[in-house]
Amino acid sequence: MVHVRVDEQIKAQATETLAAMGLSVSDAVRVFLMRVVADKQMPFALKAPNAETRAAMAEADEIARTHRAKNSGK
Repeated sequence: MVHVRVDEQIKAQATETLAAMGLSVSDAVRVFLMRVVADKQMPFALKAPNAETRAAMAEADEIARTHRAKNSGK
């Protein structure tokens, strides 16, 4: 069981928004935690990366793609 302290107004707004999606707050928290476990990271960006970070991420993605392509033929 998880207990979370949340402002009542935020909780009410989230409850209403999630209900429109067919979810409860508990459902949403469960989905969030499942994604954290599955992906081993937050399921959303906490901060927009700056240009330098975006370039480094793109470079890392390209290196990973090249590495996978080279190893897929083995």
